[in-house]
Amino acid sequence: MTEAVILRDTSASGTDEVDGIRLDWAVACHVGRVRPANEDAAVALPGRYLLADGMGGHESGELASEAALVTLADAPVGVSLAQTSGALEGLLVKAQNRIGALEGDSARRAGTTATGVVLATEHDEPHWVAFNIGDSRTYLITGDRLRSVSVDHSQVQELVDSGVLTPEQARVDPRRNVITRALGAGMTTPEADYFAFRAVSGDVLLLCSDGLNGELTDDEVEAVVAGAEGDLTVAAESLVECALLSGGHDNITVLLVRLAD
Repeated sequence: MTEAVILRDTSASGTDEVDGIRLDWAVACHVGRVRPANEDAAVALPGRYLLADGMGGHESGELASEAALVTLADAPVGVSLAQTSGALEGLLVKAQNRIGALEGDSARRAGTTATGVVLATEHDEPHWVAFNIGDSRTYLITGDRLRSVSVDHSQVQELVDSGVLTPEQARVDPRRNVITRALGAGMTTPEADYFAFRAVSGDVLLLCSDGLNGELTDDEVEAVVAGAEGDLTVAAESLVECALLSGGHDNITVLLVRLAD
């Protein structure tokens, strides 16, 4: 198994090959303009692209996001959808236990969100298995159109789903940072959502922490990616720059993955 390299406070890009499939990727991660430390991190391994947003204070949040990513990086690649989601479920429990054993310098419990995609095979065709726990997001971009794959585990998302808030109101509601699921943070058994769909040439997957979507609307994210004209590195760095220009109130991490033609 290739060792997971934690990407934090950096930009990186690369190309992976998995069973003859070429995957281009780019990551941009920035501390933002307000937070004293960066608790976000990402990992890009062949067929496994993962992002975590830690919480619990400087040391605790960084350790929690790193523990989650190192653990989830062991997900198998190229197996069936059921095997992939089953393996991820077990790895999330393992990550939960690792985070629970952390001893940080803060009274807050260490915890992290997590989202990611893993390349699977179903009926001899490549598929993606996406997962999320917390409010870090996975989007799918087909052509220039962006749609959300994951659904936030947050208090305001529950209020939107019940019709109490509109999506526009949720963006500025003071409860927008209250998440209802996480790894660690005093939670019990981790409960992630899983989504499976075909891996189509040319489609782009966009993973991000809430430091991006907290500053930019989905329409703005879509426009920035379209303006990069297919250059994933430019798209990732431009998204981070736009989030910084909008205030950069939180750590910002973006991970883009494209299955090449």
